[in-house]
Amino acid sequence: MRQHVHAPGRGARRRRGIYLLPNLLTTGGLFAGFFAIISASQGQFTSACIAVFVAALLDGLDGRVARLTNTQTEFGVQYDSLADLVSFGMAPALVMYHWGLSELVADGKVWAKVGWVAAFLYAACAALRLARFNTQTAVADKRWFIGLASPAAAGLMMAFVWTAVVSGFTGAELRFLAVVVTVLAGLLMVSRLRYFSFKAAPRGDRVPFLFMVIAVCVFVALAIDPPRVLFLVALVYALSGPVQAVVSRMRRRAAGASDGRD
Repeated sequence: MRQHVHAPGRGARRRRGIYLLPNLLTTGGLFAGFFAIISASQGQFTSACIAVFVAALLDGLDGRVARLTNTQTEFGVQYDSLADLVSFGMAPALVMYHWGLSELVADGKVWAKVGWVAAFLYAACAALRLARFNTQTAVADKRWFIGLASPAAAGLMMAFVWTAVVSGFTGAELRFLAVVVTVLAGLLMVSRLRYFSFKAAPRGDRVPFLFMVIAVCVFVALAIDPPRVLFLVALVYALSGPVQAVVSRMRRRAAGASDGRD
C-alpha cells in the first residue's frame, strides 16, 4: 500500500520519464554491441571495435544514472545483464572470430574447430561471469571484482584487434595470438582472481593532485593513439589480477616463514 497518493500531473509524468532514461542508455549499449557484430561480418573491424567501446561507455553510464535519479529496478538490472551478454560476450567473440579465428581454417579442419571453439569459450565464460556477478552482488566486497569484468575482457579483445588493424597486421598473420588472447580473456573472467573495481576511488569534489595529473596524461595519450593506449591499459589491468595473486602468495609465505623462525 502506498503511503502517499499524488494527483496525476506534470511531476508524475516527469517521474515516469526519468525511469526511461537508464533503460535508453542500456538499449544504446545493446545497439552498439549488435552494430559491432554486423560491422565485423562485413569486414569493418575498426568500426566494430569502436562500437564495443561505446557500449562499455554506455554501460558505465546507465547504472550511475539509475542511482543518481533513484530509478533502480529489477527490470533494469536484468535488462542490463542481457545487454551486457550481447555487447561484451557475443560481440567480442564474433568480432574476433571474423577477424582472426576464422583464418585458422587454412591450417586444417582441426584448427578450424579450435577457432570457433575459442570464440564460443569466450562467449560462454562471459555468460557465466555475468550470472555469478548477479548472484553475488549482495555479498561481494564492492572494492573488488572476482574475475575480470566482462567489459574489461571485451576491451582487451577489441583493443587487441583495433591495434593490430591500425598497425597493418591481418587476422591471418596473428590468428594464433588471437586464440591466446581470446582464451586468456575468457578464463580470466571465470577465475577467482581479484580485480580492483575502482568503486573505492575518490568521488567527491576533492581528489589528490596526482590523480588529476594521471587523468590528464591518460586523456592526452588517448587523443594521440587511442587503440594502442586502450590495449596497454586493458592488458595491464587484465594482468593485475594474476600479479596481485602472486604477490599476495609470496607475502603470505614470507610471513609464515618469519613466524616459524620466531
